[in-house]
Amino acid sequence: MPEKKVNAHPVIFLRLRLGQIILLAVGLTLAIGGFFFLQNFTACWRLTSDLPGMPPEKCNAPAATGPQSTPEPGTEGTPAATGIFSTPSASAPALDLPPAWDGASRVTVLLIGLDYRDWEIGEGAPRSDTMIVLTIDPVSKTGGILTVPRDLWVNIPGFGYGKINTAYSLGEGNDLPGGGGELARKTVENVIGVPIQHYAQVDFATFEAFIDAVGGVKVEVTEAIELDPIGGGYDHVILQPGRYTLDGRLALAYARNRSTSGNDVDRSARQMQVIMGIRERVINPTYWPGIAANAPTLYQELSAGIKTTMSFDDAFRLGLLAREIPKENIQQGSIDYTMVLIAKSPDGLDILVPLPDKIRELRDQIFTPGEMLTPMAQGEPVALMQAEGARVSILNAAGVTGLAAKTGECLTGQGMNVVHVGDPTEWPASTILIDHSGKPYTLKYLMQLMNVAPNQVRIRFDPNAAADVEIILGPGAVSPCP
Repeated sequence: MPEKKVNAHPVIFLRLRLGQIILLAVGLTLAIGGFFFLQNFTACWRLTSDLPGMPPEKCNAPAATGPQSTPEPGTEGTPAATGIFSTPSASAPALDLPPAWDGASRVTVLLIGLDYRDWEIGEGAPRSDTMIVLTIDPVSKTGGILTVPRDLWVNIPGFGYGKINTAYSLGEGNDLPGGGGELARKTVENVIGVPIQHYAQVDFATFEAFIDAVGGVKVEVTEAIELDPIGGGYDHVILQPGRYTLDGRLALAYARNRSTSGNDVDRSARQMQVIMGIRERVINPTYWPGIAANAPTLYQELSAGIKTTMSFDDAFRLGLLAREIPKENIQQGSIDYTMVLIAKSPDGLDILVPLPDKIRELRDQIFTPGEMLTPMAQGEPVALMQAEGARVSILNAAGVTGLAAKTGECLTGQGMNVVHVGDPTEWPASTILIDHSGKPYTLKYLMQLMNVAPNQVRIRFDPNAAADVEIILGPGAVSPCP
């Protein structure tokens, strides 16, 4: 099938409401490894704070058109952005940069994209829309990319359970050392269980400019998709199955689209396509002259649109290393619906409760391909449930005498720790499961055994609860055992 080239130009940099940093970050990491970038980019590097000296006068040209007014304080004590290019003044205490890379150890970076709509409507610091982990092993010459869904329900250090996309906002709004990026880094590090040395965040304008500078990005569309480019004056674009070369604006719309049947899982796959498409452009010498020709503009936009804890020296060396890693040595993965339970938060939001060992299994595939996977992730459902040792309470709101006791006997016979049987204090319209302390395998087992739908699962974190999981039997409930 012939390849189609699709453009959404002219590009007008407007306020952007989302930030899929990964799309630019991979391209940036590779691009700065090109030798033609070295001289000017070294002189103009401003992405890392607290570097000595001043950049040359040639580096001080405006980075891009767009609002540049001074931000005013927002409702949460953080600056309210007046435009995507207006960088809020830093209020969080400074954080020391990580130690310099030794050149031999694995390096892992959290790439963060922000939803700037929170700043724009005066609701304080933004939430992260995208979190993707990028890792490189210089010894084995391998790399990995792991996408993290924004609705994952996790323990945010110092703040308790919440959606993972709120970690950045909490760090910024509470003026923590390192701000939102550092709290997001710690949160994701705890979820996947491996050290993350750096974080980086990028805005969409920089991503679009970079894609255009390399002549677009090639993607393979597998099902019809309607794209809605950000900004006024652009019609929706429908792509039928086939191969396309997308410009920056449409590549952005393609990567952030959630309208296909797989929702966030499909979106993660599209992000991977764009990432690898950027990589193919940047490592191909054919496109280097175009990148070099646009270098002065790119320098300004990159320094205006990126914030990272990585020093220039480390970024440069990683860029060189990344260019040496063949495509087949880059492992890719997403936390998908097989690794989570769909549930409701205490305030009624749709959330994804992680199945820890399933996520660790994916982590092992990306970080240690070919080695032994996390053993527990491969266990039988009943064994995983029993290993959690959850205390279970069964309450009878079904109106059937003895149903709670019969259900308790059934579950006890399957190795479940039933600690209480009694009457409820609430009377739901159907059976519900309530998790008070994070027992995902027990929840999953009960959902399958009792035919409980995701919208009947409630997450109410309470470390003082007498039971880890409550089963409230509603009208029409029957014992799971004959």
